[in-house]
Amino acid sequence: MSGTIATTTAGLRGTQWNPERLPDGVSMSVHPLRTEDGSSVTGYLFRSGGERSVVCAMHPRELMVASYLVPEVLRGGCAMWMMGGRSPGNDLRLEHETALLDLAAGQRFLREQMGFEHCVLQGTSGGGPLAVFYAQQSSRPAEARIKRSPAGKPTGLDTATLPPPDGVILVSAHLGQGKLMLNCIDPAVIDEADPLSSDDTISAFSPINGYRRAPQSSSYTPDFLVRYRAAQLARVERIDAFARAQVARRAEARKRLKETPGRADAILAAYSPIFQVWRTDADPRCFDLSLDPSDRAYGTLWGANQVASNYGSVGFGRVCTPESWLSNWSALSSNASMEACAPDLRVPTLMIEYTGDNSVFPADAEEIFGWIGASGKTRHRIHGNHHGQAIRPDAPSGQLEAGARIRDWLEAQRFAGGGA
Repeated sequence: MSGTIATTTAGLRGTQWNPERLPDGVSMSVHPLRTEDGSSVTGYLFRSGGERSVVCAMHPRELMVASYLVPEVLRGGCAMWMMGGRSPGNDLRLEHETALLDLAAGQRFLREQMGFEHCVLQGTSGGGPLAVFYAQQSSRPAEARIKRSPAGKPTGLDTATLPPPDGVILVSAHLGQGKLMLNCIDPAVIDEADPLSSDDTISAFSPINGYRRAPQSSSYTPDFLVRYRAAQLARVERIDAFARAQVARRAEARKRLKETPGRADAILAAYSPIFQVWRTDADPRCFDLSLDPSDRAYGTLWGANQVASNYGSVGFGRVCTPESWLSNWSALSSNASMEACAPDLRVPTLMIEYTGDNSVFPADAEEIFGWIGASGKTRHRIHGNHHGQAIRPDAPSGQLEAGARIRDWLEAQRFAGGGA
């Protein structure tokens, strides 16, 4: 099911992209779609007309229609599709398994109704693991796909139509939301119900452990880091145990309902708790620049003020359900990690990493590229932060260089060309 609203891009200049980079004669059309499990999603198609190939971008949690990569791809003779998921901006309904159904709705539409010959998945940041997860599942026979989510819900992937991609482009793609959370969750939290409780002996923000405020770099000892990483894992394990206990309680209530219907069990079967996960911005590498050194600036993706980013309302995994925690943010339970999915990549793959990224560190990028199973894989390191913005005032834009590398790769793979 699809409706189309056509428009021009005149009113969109100057949002996320560089307005001077947007080619003339480009139109954008809006396409409401229906997924195979009945959810409503929306895709945004940018094209000049006549393109044979389309680059398709989606992030599991965010909808950024005016990405800086849109003009860069269009300048290379390919159309660009920005796919919106069913629950942008929050984790309450998001599960990576159902996000694949959202992505698939766009892939079917682009091939079957728009007639594109080639569809290339593009994943930026968390969109990278999502793209690779989709590529993995779409390459498998239906009966071999993941049938149940980490919380035990039927995924529908074993009956869904998942058109496989012709290529994958990764830009500042991280290890996966679960692995990212494991690396940045604050292990000093004593009680999940009291996020202000803290054990300073295991805090990355205690001077006794080597913490220093910007512009000084912190300096943590190897012994502290070993204890810190172990405590981070222990905290994730505790949250996992809580989430699984909630899932099990609902499942048991549903089982009893089938045997003896009752109001108490009906309430338990319907009850889906929403819980908060505070203090999730504490990766020591962001404050000790000697750890896995790179061009990055002091601080995290959210900035240099760790008090605001670690204790504030905006942060990774801040509001979850048991199902969304297990599918998205748990390094122990999520299916959508690069480590689990990238070895199954077989299509041509381009990976772009930024040398000053404070969410994807050099060792992370090295692991990701090593896991990619495609024989035709290409890697470029470009100066910039996580968003490709220059770290030094005199440095060129990493966004523009990333665009040039993408165009070169699209042309080399014979995806580019055919535009008006």
